Amino acid sequence: MTVLDLSSVGPASRASRLLADYGAEVVKVAPTAKKGAVQIKPVFYAYGAGRGMKRVRIDLKTEEGKAAFFRLIEKADVLIESFRPGVAERIGIGYEACRRRNKAIVYCSTSGYGQTGPASKWAGHDINYLAMGGFMHCSGRRGDGGPAIPGATVADSAAGGMQAVIAIMAALLRRADSGEGEYLDVAVADGVLQLMSLHIDRYLATGESAGPGGDVLTGRYAYYDVYQAQDGKWLSVGAIEPAFYANLCKALGCDEFLDDQNNDERQDAIRSAFTAAFKTKDRDQWVAELAPNDTCVAPVYDMAELAGDEHLEARGVFAQARDDEHGTFKQLGPVWAGCDRDVPVHDIRPDRETDTQDLLLRAGASQEEVDGLMAAGAVE
Repeated sequence: MTVLDLSSVGPASRASRLLADYGAEVVKVAPTAKKGAVQIKPVFYAYGAGRGMKRVRIDLKTEEGKAAFFRLIEKADVLIESFRPGVAERIGIGYEACRRRNKAIVYCSTSGYGQTGPASKWAGHDINYLAMGGFMHCSGRRGDGGPAIPGATVADSAAGGMQAVIAIMAALLRRADSGEGEYLDVAVADGVLQLMSLHIDRYLATGESAGPGGDVLTGRYAYYDVYQAQDGKWLSVGAIEPAFYANLCKALGCDEFLDDQNNDERQDAIRSAFTAAFKTKDRDQWVAELAPNDTCVAPVYDMAELAGDEHLEARGVFAQARDDEHGTFKQLGPVWAGCDRDVPVHDIRPDRETDTQDLLLRAGASQEEVDGLMAAGAVE
């Protein structure tokens, strides 16, 4: 499967990263040097540092550049783009233009709010999509009462990038029967709604609105919360099932609360007792005692701790990369089920190095055509 990715950052780049990890040939399509200011350049380590990907540089604002681009489209399976709605059509590389060259192309547009609707032209980032989708309203509160800023780009990663991958794979399965490609309108804000579906469906069906402290998953009960240990580090507790809650109470010496798991009038007392109990030992002592014994307890790690965790190391989630300027460093490898985790050391390629000539020749262009495009500055 060959994927052309016109993005450099954001949900689309997260999608192509995952597709490459699953074995797709991903070709990053970037502007030529004279157009380089148009595209944001990610930091050297981001998105797997180009691991397993190829690269072309094309000036899509020239007719020669567009001709080269359509050569690649004719041999591609998927195109991913993240322009503002309407931009791809305006520069002549929209879905219909690509479909005329390749009726089997799966064309995936990723945007914040979708290609249609009153908000479709809005600029936005992760925090905006999480806000509109109700995620931030249901999150914890800061000291001033405002919603806390999430610690991960949940919208870009899950609501956008993962949604795009799932949609692309589904489209490819449909294409296997029909022989036809299709257009995918991936809106990150729509994806946040799916992530929030438990709360949204509850409101739509019953009129009950979720919020911080309003139900099990937003902090209503003491058995689903975080607690500080003696050494100042934190533990997460998610003992939802009665058996796990009972194990936790007994291990903490809080047996008097065994029958009060969902008693709202007792939650302050339970939370106070849990808080006091966790303060008697260091975090890792509690993890060693509780985590293996069906209590749904896990440590709250910072980045350094997770990078050295023996379980994650045993799972093979880390890989090595090597860069001429920054040396050898660890990076997150392919971690999703079905990906090959045994990857070699990734040598990061110089920014100016491309596969343009080889890819165009493979797409059917002659050496003379490629030389002419290079000479004209339409490709690099």
